[in-house]
Amino acid sequence: MKKIGFLVLVNLVFFNAVSQNLTVKDSIIIDTVQNIKFNYKQLIIPGILIGYGFWGIESGQIKSFNFQIREELTENIDRKVTIDDFSRYVPALSVYALNAFGVKGKNSMRDRSVILGTSLIIMTTTVFSLKSITHIERPDGSSDDSFPSGHTAVAFAGAEFLYQEYKDKSIWYGVAGYAVAAGTGIFRMYNNRHWLTDVAAGAGIGILSTKAAYWLNPYLTRKLFGTKESKSTSFISPIYDGKEFRVCFLKTF
Repeated sequence: MKKIGFLVLVNLVFFNAVSQNLTVKDSIIIDTVQNIKFNYKQLIIPGILIGYGFWGIESGQIKSFNFQIREELTENIDRKVTIDDFSRYVPALSVYALNAFGVKGKNSMRDRSVILGTSLIIMTTTVFSLKSITHIERPDGSSDDSFPSGHTAVAFAGAEFLYQEYKDKSIWYGVAGYAVAAGTGIFRMYNNRHWLTDVAAGAGIGILSTKAAYWLNPYLTRKLFGTKESKSTSFISPIYDGKEFRVCFLKTF
């Protein structure tokens, strides 16, 4: 029964990439620079993931499940792998790589960069705040900032970014991005750095951060640039990887 629950949780992540391709009604239209659609149904998947993560903080049954998953994933580990330190960036970077190879996304370079920067700011602030409040010990006992998983949040924020930019081209871009993001989360558990609940919450936060960035983008674009598009754009965004802060500066022409 517990394994079934784990599979259902993983399937929710992949369902998010597929379900967003469907036309959804009951949306509220917000008029800004251009119309954007906020749909409460888009909150369901990230809400379930985040809720499961928080539930695990207090639930003895979920904590027991965390230990069971850790034992199954780490029992035959010979050495740790570091692929998750790099794979977390792959979905987001894929957007720029695809554009460089002539596969154009939904937004201009300026707008997609503002969206990504906004998503990273929301995600980083949320992850760091929760880590400083919850003080959950990591599975390997190295520190007490396990919840939520920052690596996973970055990966899923990028996966949602990739999906949103290319969902009109093919849903498989998004599916591929979510597969890489899910792999990042699994490796965080495999390396004994995070619990399943940390990874679930990180995934939900990452997805929701990017969704929020898209909802906010028309408003931010109007405030930052007016109605006229500039050929040059620059922004500074903080990145938190669970250990240290970094500042990312990006300038587009």
